[in-house]
Amino acid sequence: MTKNLKKLFWISLVLFIVGEISLRLYGFCNAPLYFSSKEFEYNTLPNQEGKRFGKNYKFNEFSQRSNSPSKKKKRILGLGDSVINGGVITEQDSLATSILSKNTPFQVLNISAGSWGPDNIAAYLHHYGTFKAQKMILVCSSHDSHDNMDFVPVVGKMSSYPSEQYSLAWIELIDRYLLPRIFGESEANQTIIKAGIEFNSGFDSLLKLSKSKKIPFVIYLHPDSEELKQKKYNEQGIEIMNWANENNVKIIKGLDYPFSSENYRDNIHLNESGQRILAAALKPEVN
Repeated sequence: MTKNLKKLFWISLVLFIVGEISLRLYGFCNAPLYFSSKEFEYNTLPNQEGKRFGKNYKFNEFSQRSNSPSKKKKRILGLGDSVINGGVITEQDSLATSILSKNTPFQVLNISAGSWGPDNIAAYLHHYGTFKAQKMILVCSSHDSHDNMDFVPVVGKMSSYPSEQYSLAWIELIDRYLLPRIFGESEANQTIIKAGIEFNSGFDSLLKLSKSKKIPFVIYLHPDSEELKQKKYNEQGIEIMNWANENNVKIIKGLDYPFSSENYRDNIHLNESGQRILAAALKPEVN
């Protein structure tokens, strides 16, 4: 009996170690980490680079999902939330900003974070500056019209915004992925939901900043899958379009481009084919 227990122990230990190594090679214990901010709520820690779930990611010294600001190329600011950021399941080179940086004379800096609204972005730019940019392009969606900062703590509280790595890949697998599914916890419970009432002040702040710095400001309005299906923006999207028209801000409508459901990986985020269409839509502005 004792001999069998020892054998079982060693087999279990080997399987545990092999599994740990395999999970780490796949990207477990290698998630981008976040920090909290009193100005713009949160952002990814600077100077991070790695591979997760087969996809490469990189954040420069300013927490931008880009290479360091180039001294050889003129710059354009690509501003937004998880749509332009892509998340770790989008390969770094497949991001619209990476495609534009590679195929145009400009570097498009990717200044974004999941669930950021225009006010987060404006606060970031007030802190770090505009990087001598030639243009500002805000990629936003209808829900951003009321996506106001509330400074509810999320870093280290929600699994999508970790402040440190799990000690073991097995623990991450179980705690972050298996247990929520076993107990029916939806991904929405780990997603920031802001219930703002006022129109997001960040639109006015970005416009004011663009005027003071004499930087052209353009908005790209990204449709979610329901708007894509209906072929029209919802009431919040109309609010953004009305604001842009009233303030003489150029607005590019994603509905004018050949997106289909096959270019989306969920209700709102683009897959790599969608990022290519986004790059094509923004390319006329990268000049």
